Amino acid sequence: MDNIDLEVLKTCSQWLAAGLRCELVTVLKTWGSSPRPEGSMLAICEDGRVVGSVSGGCIEDDMIDRARREGLDRARPAIVTYGVSADEARRFGLPCGGTIELAIEPLSTDSRIEELLQRLQAGELVARRLDMHTGAVTLSTAQPSQSMQVSEAALVTLHGPRWRLLIIGAGQLSRFVAQIAQGMDYAVTVCDPREEYRDSWQVEGVELATGMPDDVVQAMKLDARCAVIALTHDPKLDDLALMEALRSPAFYVGAIGSRLNNQRRRERLAEHFDMSEKELARLHGPIGLYIGSKTPPEIAISILAELTAVKNQVALPRAVGIAEAKAQAGLAPTGEVCELPVPAGKPAA
Repeated sequence: MDNIDLEVLKTCSQWLAAGLRCELVTVLKTWGSSPRPEGSMLAICEDGRVVGSVSGGCIEDDMIDRARREGLDRARPAIVTYGVSADEARRFGLPCGGTIELAIEPLSTDSRIEELLQRLQAGELVARRLDMHTGAVTLSTAQPSQSMQVSEAALVTLHGPRWRLLIIGAGQLSRFVAQIAQGMDYAVTVCDPREEYRDSWQVEGVELATGMPDDVVQAMKLDARCAVIALTHDPKLDDLALMEALRSPAFYVGAIGSRLNNQRRRERLAEHFDMSEKELARLHGPIGLYIGSKTPPEIAISILAELTAVKNQVALPRAVGIAEAKAQAGLAPTGEVCELPVPAGKPAA
């Protein structure tokens, strides 16, 4: 699953290859409540087709109408502002007083879209610099800490995954977590030393590591833009890796399992690995938000919803956590139960 920006760039490349005129639109700045954040992109073709979004649909409708009536005839990049007046805000569906500033770039074979896609395919984080006077484009390797830069002279945008996610275990649930996380702008690594799980792993664009999880955690040199999710139900694989992750700057560390299993995990980490209460307090488990999820796709959404809240520094009420919600519902803790299917021919835990 591609993230939205990658989908926009791939579509631009296809339109250019077909000889069609198209423009790339980037959100530069917003005032008031905006449906889309700064850096969001949209591409529009001369026939009115669009991919991506800058406003949730209202401004897109105006752009489509203009493209069909007037065509796309810009020769150089331009900055356009929507929603300056209250009337315009109502017209374009922006919140009261909302304003959005956009950069509109006419694309050509000199826009280096194909080269950008090749570098992104190689897993590189790329800074794309657009000269606002000439339309010339340069590409360079970016750092995760960089952000979009806007001036009268140039627009520098960041492309590629700026966040990393390590998933321990290559089971069925891991597939859905990995696929959704890719669409959320994560570079995903799945670690599983078990051959029977690795052989059936098929998720394009995800790195598959075969070493022991704790070794992989150390090798990744986790930073504050990293998350670790343990999904194996196997203490031999999970515990050491969780210990290493909890002592790293990773912004999120979580493990699947029942309330009883997670309590036992915390006891093991404290007793055998001398982990402090402060370190254990960083462990999310039972992992995810309580949304009544049963199937692997639903569980994946629950997990990534919690991860996203932590990433965005949103404080969630305890009542939405699985442990608290089940306790309030009067549901008794379950025992050592493996919640996910195991490969054919392998005995259940």
